[in-house]
Amino acid sequence: MLLHNLRRSPASGSVSFLVGNGFFCRKSQRVVNRCSFRISNSSLPSIEQLSDARVIYSVAPSMGHNQESHPESHFRVPSIVNALEEMKLTPKFRGSEIIELQHFEPASVDDIASVHARAYVFGLEKVMDQAMEKGLILIEGSGPTYATSTTFQESIVAAGAGLALVDSVVAASKIKRDPPTGFALIRPPGHHAVPQGPMGFCVFGNVAIAARYAQRVHALKRVFIIDFDVHHGNGTNDAFYDDPDIFFLSFHQDGSYPGTGKFDEVGTGDGEGTTLNLPLPGGSGDTAIRTVFDEVVVPCAQRFKPDIILVSAGYDGHVLDPLANLQFTTGTYYMLASSIKQLAKDLCGGRCVFFLEGGYNLKSLSYSVADSFRALIGDQSLASEFDNPNILYEEPTAKIKQAIQRIKHIHSL
Repeated sequence: MLLHNLRRSPASGSVSFLVGNGFFCRKSQRVVNRCSFRISNSSLPSIEQLSDARVIYSVAPSMGHNQESHPESHFRVPSIVNALEEMKLTPKFRGSEIIELQHFEPASVDDIASVHARAYVFGLEKVMDQAMEKGLILIEGSGPTYATSTTFQESIVAAGAGLALVDSVVAASKIKRDPPTGFALIRPPGHHAVPQGPMGFCVFGNVAIAARYAQRVHALKRVFIIDFDVHHGNGTNDAFYDDPDIFFLSFHQDGSYPGTGKFDEVGTGDGEGTTLNLPLPGGSGDTAIRTVFDEVVVPCAQRFKPDIILVSAGYDGHVLDPLANLQFTTGTYYMLASSIKQLAKDLCGGRCVFFLEGGYNLKSLSYSVADSFRALIGDQSLASEFDNPNILYEEPTAKIKQAIQRIKHIHSL
């Protein structure tokens, strides 16, 4: 594997990838230092910083991984970063409450191969030359997942950004009872990527890689993964389907891409019962999700007794998102972030990291992530300034109740 060092230009703020003996620049990336640790010693937040922080986040926008007019575009992460700046939710405005982790190393081949087949990892690296010649190639057969010449490098940086947050949150949990929550503002997303390859805009399974990393590096044996993306996280589902120590819980729109995540997909072998899939009818919204959280997520997590909670945070369930048909609002995401943070505090010493997945309306995406940040630092929601209740319609209450009762029966909740 090539080693990829990132160096920031003090004048321009851009970053150069060191690949072999050559450089190429990619603006808006974050600095990455190769070292024996996920975060360089000089860049690890101090004990004082960690003790004061409520949110710690990392940014990996993968600016070179882009296809014109594709919904999973390189504007997604910058739009979030701009919103955080405009809403004064950055270290510049909030001081020690919020930390941006800027120095982290890419995920290694071993990190990626803890979830994905090595043949896929090395194969993707090899086709970068082909992508450079053609400008863009499809890497999922006729599917929607593409690659450019920078996709491999930027994808391992994105995965590494999440692993660095796991390190930071675990370190903080050793010095305080209420550590900061991590939030990886990264792309490409990951929860559709299956062990054998890419799928559904996703290249590497960022949250799955982080789960294995938490187990291997930090001895956090029991990992609870909550996936609230509108689409079923089939890649994460498949990676841990027979694993009793990783609980994967997804609630998603019934009948949406990729068509998996049925009620009866509960795990197999030793992992039977540690996969929970709740397909919700189109039109489900805030009321449905509050009930799902209280009656399904909380009792599952309490029974499982996790050592850390990881979150596949997809914002494509928003009523304004073009790729689905749920009625989540900015306020729904505030509620989810606040509730998950409290759940982690109650069950696993506050250890919790969010990973950006979907969300394709840039405005609803950026506002909803910003309100998630407010929830995590304990500020009041400003969802009412963005959400328009007049565009909502009545939720299919009977179908929602039926779905919840069915999943509670299957999993004896």
